[in-house]
Amino acid sequence: MSHDIFELGDITLQSRRTIRQAKLAYKTFGTLNAAKDNAIIYPTSFAASHDDTAWLVGPGRALDPAKYFIIVPDMFGNGVSSSPSNTPSPTGDARFPHVTIHDNVQQQHRLVSEHFGITKLHMAIGWSLGGAQAFEWAAAFPCMVERLFTFQSAARTSRHFHLFFDSVRAAIELDADFHGGFYVNPPHRGLRVAARIYAAWGFSQGFFRQRLDETALGYASLEDFLVDFWEGWFLKRDANNLLAHIWTGQHADISANVRYGGDLDKALAAITADTIIMPCSSDLYFPPDDAAYEADRIARAELRILNSAWGHVAGEGLNDADTAFIEQAIRDLLAR
Repeated sequence: MSHDIFELGDITLQSRRTIRQAKLAYKTFGTLNAAKDNAIIYPTSFAASHDDTAWLVGPGRALDPAKYFIIVPDMFGNGVSSSPSNTPSPTGDARFPHVTIHDNVQQQHRLVSEHFGITKLHMAIGWSLGGAQAFEWAAAFPCMVERLFTFQSAARTSRHFHLFFDSVRAAIELDADFHGGFYVNPPHRGLRVAARIYAAWGFSQGFFRQRLDETALGYASLEDFLVDFWEGWFLKRDANNLLAHIWTGQHADISANVRYGGDLDKALAAITADTIIMPCSSDLYFPPDDAAYEADRIARAELRILNSAWGHVAGEGLNDADTAFIEQAIRDLLAR
Protein backbone atom coordinates (compact mmCIF):
# COMPACT_ATOMS: atom_id res chain seq x y z
CA MET A 1 0.00 0.00 0.00
CA SER A 2 1.42 3.40 -1.00
CA HIS A 3 2.28 5.95 1.65
CA ASP A 4 3.66 9.45 2.09
CA ILE A 5 6.77 10.78 3.86
CA PHE A 6 6.89 13.83 6.12
CA GLU A 7 10.44 15.17 6.21
CA LEU A 8 11.24 16.12 9.81
CA GLY A 9 14.81 17.35 9.48
CA ASP A 10 17.12 16.67 12.44
CA ILE A 11 15.16 15.77 15.58
CA THR A 12 16.46 15.51 19.14
CA LEU A 13 14.97 12.73 21.24
CA GLN A 14 14.35 12.37 24.97
CA SER A 15 17.57 10.32 25.09
CA ARG A 16 19.48 13.42 23.88
CA ARG A 17 20.38 11.55 20.73
CA THR A 18 19.52 12.88 17.28
CA ILE A 19 17.95 11.27 14.24
CA ARG A 20 19.31 13.27 11.35
CA GLN A 21 17.09 13.90 8.36
CA ALA A 22 14.36 11.93 10.11
CA LYS A 23 11.42 10.65 8.11
CA LEU A 24 7.89 10.02 9.33
CA ALA A 25 5.97 7.72 7.02
CA TYR A 26 2.19 7.88 7.07
CA LYS A 27 -0.91 6.78 5.19
CA THR A 28 -4.18 8.68 5.00
CA PHE A 29 -7.69 7.50 4.23
CA GLY A 30 -10.59 9.78 3.33
CA THR A 31 -10.68 13.55 2.95
CA LEU A 32 -10.07 16.29 5.48
CA ASN A 33 -13.19 18.45 5.52
CA ALA A 34 -13.21 22.24 5.25
CA ALA A 35 -13.60 22.69 9.01
CA LYS A 36 -10.72 20.25 9.62
CA ASP A 37 -12.70 18.60 12.41
CA ASN A 38 -13.09 15.04 11.08
CA ALA A 39 -9.51 13.82 11.61
CA ILE A 40 -8.66 10.60 13.44
CA ILE A 41 -5.11 9.63 14.43
CA TYR A 42 -4.46 5.87 14.36
CA PRO A 43 -0.78 5.05 15.14
CA THR A 44 0.76 1.70 14.24
CA SER A 45 1.57 -1.04 16.76
CA PHE A 46 4.60 -3.21 17.56
CA ALA A 47 6.57 -4.09 14.41
CA ALA A 48 3.58 -3.09 12.27
CA SER A 49 3.16 -0.69 9.38
CA HIS A 50 0.23 1.30 8.05
CA ASP A 51 -0.74 -1.75 5.97
CA ASP A 52 -1.43 -3.72 9.15
CA THR A 53 -4.00 -1.20 10.39
CA ALA A 54 -6.09 -1.24 7.22
CA TRP A 55 -8.45 -4.01 8.44
CA LEU A 56 -10.30 -1.46 10.58
CA VAL A 57 -10.65 1.12 7.80
CA GLY A 58 -13.06 1.04 4.88
CA PRO A 59 -16.54 1.85 3.57
CA GLY A 60 -19.12 0.89 6.17
CA ARG A 61 -16.44 0.12 8.76
CA ALA A 62 -16.15 1.92 12.09
CA LEU A 63 -13.36 4.02 10.58
CA ASP A 64 -15.19 4.98 7.42
CA PRO A 65 -13.15 7.16 5.04
CA ALA A 66 -16.40 8.56 3.64
CA LYS A 67 -16.91 10.28 7.02
CA TYR A 68 -13.46 10.67 8.56
CA PHE A 69 -9.94 11.65 7.59
CA ILE A 70 -7.84 8.87 9.09
CA ILE A 71 -4.12 9.47 9.56
CA VAL A 72 -1.99 6.38 10.21
CA PRO A 73 1.56 7.43 11.23
CA ASP A 74 4.24 4.75 11.21
CA MET A 75 6.21 4.38 14.45
CA PHE A 76 9.91 5.07 14.30
CA GLY A 77 11.72 1.74 14.09
CA ASN A 78 9.11 -0.09 11.99
CA GLY A 79 11.22 -0.11 8.83
CA VAL A 80 9.13 2.53 7.02
CA SER A 81 9.67 5.63 9.15
CA SER A 82 13.28 6.25 10.27
CA SER A 83 14.54 2.93 11.63
CA PRO A 84 17.70 0.94 12.28
CA SER A 85 17.30 -0.79 8.92
CA ASN A 86 17.00 2.36 6.79
CA THR A 87 19.22 4.87 8.63
CA PRO A 88 22.74 5.22 7.21
CA SER A 89 25.94 4.75 9.21
CA PRO A 90 27.02 5.72 11.79
CA THR A 91 23.58 5.84 13.45
CA GLY A 92 21.86 2.90 11.76
CA ASP A 93 21.67 -0.76 12.72
CA ALA A 94 22.56 -1.31 16.40
CA ARG A 95 23.53 2.38 16.79
CA PHE A 96 20.02 3.65 16.11
CA PRO A 97 18.96 5.79 19.09
CA HIS A 98 16.30 4.77 21.58
CA VAL A 99 12.95 6.32 20.74
CA THR A 100 10.14 6.75 23.26
CA ILE A 101 6.38 6.91 22.83
CA HIS A 102 6.67 10.60 23.70
CA ASP A 103 9.21 11.09 20.88
CA ASN A 104 6.87 9.42 18.40
CA VAL A 105 3.84 11.49 19.33
CA GLN A 106 5.73 14.78 19.37
CA GLN A 107 6.69 14.23 15.73
CA GLN A 108 3.22 12.97 14.83
CA HIS A 109 1.89 16.21 16.29
CA ARG A 110 4.07 18.11 13.84
CA LEU A 111 2.57 16.13 10.97
CA VAL A 112 -0.96 16.82 12.17
CA SER A 113 -0.52 20.50 13.03
CA GLU A 114 2.19 21.73 10.64
CA HIS A 115 1.43 19.67 7.56
CA PHE A 116 -2.35 19.34 7.77
CA GLY A 117 -3.18 22.41 9.88
CA ILE A 118 -5.38 20.39 12.22
CA THR A 119 -6.04 21.81 15.70
CA LYS A 120 -8.64 19.27 16.92
CA LEU A 121 -8.66 15.49 16.58
CA HIS A 122 -12.04 13.82 16.44
CA MET A 123 -10.42 10.74 17.97
CA ALA A 124 -7.11 9.11 18.85
CA ILE A 125 -7.26 5.33 18.55
CA GLY A 126 -4.77 2.50 18.83
CA TRP A 127 -4.23 -1.17 19.54
CA SER A 128 -1.36 -2.51 21.66
CA LEU A 129 1.68 -0.24 21.29
CA GLY A 130 -0.45 1.93 19.01
CA GLY A 131 -2.80 2.36 21.95
CA ALA A 132 0.09 3.58 24.08
CA GLN A 133 0.58 6.32 21.50
CA ALA A 134 -3.13 7.15 21.55
CA PHE A 135 -2.92 7.46 25.35
CA GLU A 136 0.11 9.72 24.89
CA TRP A 137 -1.79 11.91 22.44
CA ALA A 138 -4.63 12.39 24.92
CA ALA A 139 -2.27 13.17 27.83
CA ALA A 140 0.24 15.33 25.93
CA PHE A 141 -2.42 17.31 24.03
CA PRO A 142 -5.59 17.05 26.15
CA CYS A 143 -7.26 20.10 24.59
CA MET A 144 -6.74 18.66 21.12
CA VAL A 145 -8.07 15.09 21.49
CA GLU A 146 -11.87 14.90 21.74
CA ARG A 147 -12.21 11.11 21.93
CA LEU A 148 -9.86 8.32 22.95
CA PHE A 149 -10.24 4.63 22.14
CA THR A 150 -7.55 2.16 23.19
CA PHE A 151 -7.88 -1.59 22.88
CA GLN A 152 -5.61 -4.21 24.41
CA SER A 153 -3.12 -1.56 25.44
CA ALA A 154 -1.70 0.36 28.41
CA ALA A 155 -0.72 3.89 29.38
CA ARG A 156 2.39 2.50 31.07
CA THR A 157 4.11 -0.82 30.40
CA SER A 158 3.83 -3.10 33.42
CA ARG A 159 6.81 -4.75 35.08
CA HIS A 160 5.36 -8.09 33.97
CA PHE A 161 5.19 -7.09 30.30
CA HIS A 162 8.68 -5.57 30.54
CA LEU A 163 9.95 -8.98 31.63
CA PHE A 164 8.19 -10.71 28.74
CA PHE A 165 9.83 -8.36 26.24
CA ASP A 166 13.21 -9.13 27.84
CA SER A 167 12.81 -12.80 26.88
CA VAL A 168 12.06 -11.89 23.27
CA ARG A 169 15.06 -9.56 23.16
CA ALA A 170 17.36 -12.20 24.62
CA ALA A 171 16.24 -14.79 22.09
CA ILE A 172 17.32 -12.52 19.24
CA GLU A 173 20.55 -11.26 20.77
CA LEU A 174 21.80 -14.74 21.75
CA ASP A 175 21.77 -15.95 18.15
CA ALA A 176 25.40 -16.44 17.07
CA ASP A 177 24.65 -14.58 13.84
CA PHE A 178 23.48 -11.45 15.68
CA HIS A 179 27.02 -10.04 16.20
CA GLY A 180 25.89 -7.24 18.47
CA GLY A 181 23.40 -6.00 15.91
CA PHE A 182 25.93 -5.73 13.07
CA TYR A 183 24.92 -8.93 11.34
CA VAL A 184 25.68 -9.98 7.80
CA ASN A 185 23.18 -12.83 7.86
CA PRO A 186 19.87 -12.22 9.66
CA PRO A 187 19.69 -14.05 13.03
CA HIS A 188 16.98 -16.42 11.85
CA ARG A 189 17.39 -18.92 14.68
CA GLY A 190 16.90 -16.18 17.25
CA LEU A 191 13.89 -14.83 15.38
CA ARG A 192 12.34 -18.30 15.33
CA VAL A 193 12.84 -18.67 19.08
CA ALA A 194 11.33 -15.21 19.60
CA ALA A 195 8.35 -16.33 17.55
CA ARG A 196 7.81 -19.35 19.80
CA ILE A 197 7.90 -17.15 22.88
CA TYR A 198 5.41 -14.74 21.36
CA ALA A 199 3.10 -17.56 20.28
CA ALA A 200 2.45 -18.70 23.85
CA TRP A 201 1.63 -15.15 24.96
CA GLY A 202 -0.14 -13.55 22.02
CA PHE A 203 -3.09 -15.91 22.33
CA SER A 204 -4.61 -17.23 25.55
CA GLN A 205 -4.68 -20.60 27.24
CA GLY A 206 -8.32 -20.91 26.20
CA PHE A 207 -7.40 -20.30 22.56
CA PHE A 208 -5.14 -23.33 22.57
CA ARG A 209 -7.46 -25.41 24.74
CA GLN A 210 -10.23 -24.85 22.19
CA ARG A 211 -7.80 -25.54 19.33
CA LEU A 212 -8.79 -22.32 17.61
CA ASP A 213 -5.51 -22.40 15.70
CA GLU A 214 -6.98 -25.40 13.88
CA THR A 215 -10.75 -24.85 13.95
CA ALA A 216 -10.81 -21.08 13.38
CA LEU A 217 -7.56 -20.34 11.56
CA GLY A 218 -7.36 -23.56 9.58
CA TYR A 219 -3.88 -24.81 10.53
CA ALA A 220 -3.31 -28.55 10.31
CA SER A 221 -1.52 -28.79 13.66
CA LEU A 222 0.06 -26.71 16.40
CA GLU A 223 3.46 -27.03 14.73
CA ASP A 224 1.96 -25.89 11.43
CA PHE A 225 0.57 -22.83 13.22
CA LEU A 226 3.86 -22.02 14.97
CA VAL A 227 5.95 -22.27 11.82
CA ASP A 228 3.62 -20.63 9.31
CA PHE A 229 1.87 -17.98 11.41
CA TRP A 230 4.42 -17.00 14.06
CA GLU A 231 7.81 -17.81 12.56
CA GLY A 232 6.60 -16.43 9.25
CA TRP A 233 5.61 -13.15 10.95
CA PHE A 234 8.97 -12.70 12.68
CA LEU A 235 11.16 -13.74 9.75
CA LYS A 236 9.69 -10.94 7.61
CA ARG A 237 11.09 -8.35 10.02
CA ASP A 238 14.55 -6.91 10.61
CA ALA A 239 16.01 -7.93 13.97
CA ASN A 240 17.31 -4.47 14.86
CA ASN A 241 13.93 -2.95 14.04
CA LEU A 242 12.26 -5.45 16.37
CA LEU A 243 14.74 -4.62 19.13
CA ALA A 244 14.09 -0.92 18.66
CA HIS A 245 10.37 -1.50 19.19
CA ILE A 246 11.02 -3.80 22.14
CA TRP A 247 12.92 -0.97 23.83
CA THR A 248 10.14 1.51 23.01
CA GLY A 249 7.55 -0.92 24.33
CA GLN A 250 9.44 -1.64 27.53
CA HIS A 251 9.69 2.07 28.28
CA ALA A 252 6.20 3.11 27.19
CA ASP A 253 4.88 5.50 29.85
CA ILE A 254 2.70 8.54 29.19
CA SER A 255 4.04 10.19 32.36
CA ALA A 256 7.74 9.83 31.44
CA ASN A 257 8.25 13.44 30.44
CA VAL A 258 8.86 16.87 31.92
CA ARG A 259 5.14 17.66 32.08
CA TYR A 260 4.20 14.76 34.36
CA GLY A 261 7.53 13.79 35.93
CA GLY A 262 6.71 10.07 36.12
CA ASP A 263 3.37 10.60 37.91
CA LEU A 264 1.04 8.26 36.02
CA ASP A 265 -2.04 9.26 38.01
CA LYS A 266 -1.42 12.90 37.12
CA ALA A 267 -1.04 12.05 33.43
CA LEU A 268 -4.24 9.99 33.38
CA ALA A 269 -6.16 12.69 35.25
CA ALA A 270 -5.11 15.22 32.61
CA ILE A 271 -6.95 13.32 29.89
CA THR A 272 -10.21 15.12 29.13
CA ALA A 273 -11.26 13.08 26.08
CA ASP A 274 -14.44 11.04 26.04
CA THR A 275 -12.76 7.65 26.44
CA ILE A 276 -13.39 3.94 26.02
CA ILE A 277 -10.67 1.60 27.25
CA MET A 278 -11.15 -1.94 25.98
CA PRO A 279 -9.02 -4.75 27.42
CA CYS A 280 -9.57 -8.35 26.38
CA SER A 281 -10.60 -10.69 29.19
CA SER A 282 -7.86 -13.20 28.30
CA ASP A 283 -5.03 -10.81 27.30
CA LEU A 284 -1.82 -12.01 28.96
CA TYR A 285 -0.04 -8.71 28.25
CA PHE A 286 -2.60 -6.09 29.26
CA PRO A 287 -5.06 -7.60 31.77
CA PRO A 288 -8.41 -5.97 32.60
CA ASP A 289 -7.24 -5.07 36.13
CA ASP A 290 -4.62 -2.73 34.67
CA ALA A 291 -7.17 -1.17 32.32
CA ALA A 292 -9.59 -0.67 35.22
CA TYR A 293 -6.90 1.28 37.07
CA GLU A 294 -6.51 3.58 34.07
CA ALA A 295 -10.25 4.04 33.56
CA ASP A 296 -10.75 4.95 37.22
CA ARG A 297 -8.32 7.86 36.84
CA ILE A 298 -9.67 9.35 33.61
CA ALA A 299 -12.69 11.56 34.27
CA ARG A 300 -14.75 10.55 31.23
CA ALA A 301 -13.58 6.97 30.76
CA GLU A 302 -15.65 3.86 30.26
CA LEU A 303 -14.15 0.40 30.78
CA ARG A 304 -15.64 -1.98 28.22
CA ILE A 305 -14.20 -5.51 28.37
CA LEU A 306 -14.00 -7.71 25.30
CA ASN A 307 -14.77 -11.25 26.48
CA SER A 308 -12.80 -13.49 24.17
CA ALA A 309 -10.43 -16.45 24.17
CA TRP A 310 -8.28 -14.80 21.50
CA GLY A 311 -6.11 -12.98 24.03
CA HIS A 312 -4.04 -10.05 22.89
CA VAL A 313 -4.55 -10.88 19.21
CA ALA A 314 -8.29 -10.27 19.57
CA GLY A 315 -7.41 -6.77 18.42
CA GLU A 316 -5.99 -7.76 15.04
CA GLY A 317 -9.21 -8.45 13.16
CA LEU A 318 -8.74 -12.21 12.85
CA ASN A 319 -12.23 -13.25 13.99
CA ASP A 320 -15.57 -11.68 13.17
CA ALA A 321 -17.13 -11.74 16.63
CA ASP A 322 -14.32 -9.80 18.30
CA THR A 323 -14.07 -7.41 15.37
CA ALA A 324 -17.80 -6.65 15.56
CA PHE A 325 -17.54 -5.93 19.30
CA ILE A 326 -14.56 -3.60 18.79
CA GLU A 327 -16.20 -1.76 15.92
CA GLN A 328 -19.46 -1.30 17.80
CA ALA A 329 -17.58 0.35 20.66
CA ILE A 330 -15.82 2.68 18.22
CA ARG A 331 -19.15 3.58 16.62
CA ASP A 332 -20.67 4.23 20.04
CA LEU A 333 -17.83 6.56 20.96
CA LEU A 334 -17.90 8.40 17.64
CA ALA A 335 -21.66 8.91 17.97
CA ARG A 336 -21.41 10.58 21.37
